[in-house]
Amino acid sequence: MRVPRWKLWVAAASLILAVLALLPNLLAPETLRRLPPFFPSNHIVLGLDLQGGSYLLLEVEADAVVKDRLEQLVGEVRSALRTAQIGYRGLGVQGEAVVLQLTDPARLDQALGELAKLNPLLPTAGFGAGATRELVIEGERDGRIRISLSERAREDRISAAVTQSLEVVRRRIDELGTREASIQRQGVDRILVQVPGERNPEAIKRLLGKTARLTFHMVELGVDPMEVRAGRGPAGLMVVESADRVGPREYVLHRQVELSGENLVDAQATFQNNEPVVSFRFDTQGARKFARITQENVGKLFAIVLDDKVISAPRIREPILGGSGIISGSFTPESANELAVLLRAGALPAPLRVIEERTVGPDLGADSIRAGAIASVVALVAVLVFMAAYYGPFGVIADIALLLNLLLLLAIMSALGATLTLPGIAGIVLTMGMAVDSNVLIYERIHEEVRLGRTPLGAIETGFNEALRAIIDANVTTLIAGVVLFQFGTGPIRGFAVTLSIGVLTTMFTAVFMSRIMVAFWYRRARPAQLAI
Repeated sequence: MRVPRWKLWVAAASLILAVLALLPNLLAPETLRRLPPFFPSNHIVLGLDLQGGSYLLLEVEADAVVKDRLEQLVGEVRSALRTAQIGYRGLGVQGEAVVLQLTDPARLDQALGELAKLNPLLPTAGFGAGATRELVIEGERDGRIRISLSERAREDRISAAVTQSLEVVRRRIDELGTREASIQRQGVDRILVQVPGERNPEAIKRLLGKTARLTFHMVELGVDPMEVRAGRGPAGLMVVESADRVGPREYVLHRQVELSGENLVDAQATFQNNEPVVSFRFDTQGARKFARITQENVGKLFAIVLDDKVISAPRIREPILGGSGIISGSFTPESANELAVLLRAGALPAPLRVIEERTVGPDLGADSIRAGAIASVVALVAVLVFMAAYYGPFGVIADIALLLNLLLLLAIMSALGATLTLPGIAGIVLTMGMAVDSNVLIYERIHEEVRLGRTPLGAIETGFNEALRAIIDANVTTLIAGVVLFQFGTGPIRGFAVTLSIGVLTTMFTAVFMSRIMVAFWYRRARPAQLAI
């Protein structure tokens, strides 16, 4: 029954670290900020079902992703055929394909050869026969050509758009100062957003619903928008509505994007002439482009387009070489701040559609906490009383090990900054029963050894050693189940899996390691002639 000194140090260090990890949950935020930087600052976060908040399930509009690529392809096809001096007409997007008609069908093979240069192998497809290309190019003898995305290219683009949207959504939520939001991918093209504590879900929906695609175009003056819409105007022009109620209702712009929001590095809401505006700043590359554009187009209108609407079309009065500018319009302080947040977070690659939303009120969350607390306390008291009554002193040791187990479990969750949900509380309650289950295996083996006539010391030693294998087998299989639940589950399932898996690890530590130390100390003090177990 000797306890090596290193075991005592490990036990003491574990308890001290656990207490330190739990302290941030007991201290006020102001007190926590005054503590040294090395002091733990993570704490257990209450989930949406416990503190209330907003739940949104968003879907990336896959058709918009495909359409955007096809629009880019129109420009590439136009440039390739013009360079090769191949005549065509009717170039545009129809459905999910780019179509055109050659003016000279005899040049079909030459046209297909030029278009094949626009059709690279997909990055992950490899080389050689059977490799997948991005485009499916079909030509007919009458000179009609149809270009569409391959199935593999379509899937890759949608997957990339969802991944990018996930990061943009996360940045936008973080820019609002919202903490502990849960943002994760669900299925092929959906994103699950849970914002605990958020009392204004409409603001979140409005922020996430905007694509925030910022582009800069030159304005073409003296052209009738009706002529452009009818297709009788100069090539390369488009008509865009104005978002500003003051001034023209629509503008004729060049399709060519002179500059995009990808080059923005900062955007802030501010005031100019006592009116809310948004100041922006480009990176080095964007600043050079901005300087060149303003130098070459002094006196012309330069349109700022956000989500396919002209929000401002100022006249370039002089070259702007500093790489910064001002977006003005009919802004309120709130809308100017919202636009600045959108620009800083970046543009979504495709629109997001809200397909499910729920708002959990704080009262419902408080009821969940109360119910979970009652269940936990009842379970804990029942287990403590049963173990102490059935196993006597050994039951008291098991009860102490159980309390230490809960301390370590909560400490690890706090150190990881884990989110505690109602299913997570269920996992903690389940852990209480599993924790004493290991002690039951040990004590029943000790009981058998006593019946076989072993001495108290021999029975205790054999009980701990022989029960160890069964304890490891039982807990490892449970841990595997917890890992699988976490890997393939979502939302509440993951919350349950986290507490269950951590509980399994702390159970093995306390039931085998800590219990053995306490039993050793008890035996050295009591020196019983017989074990009452």
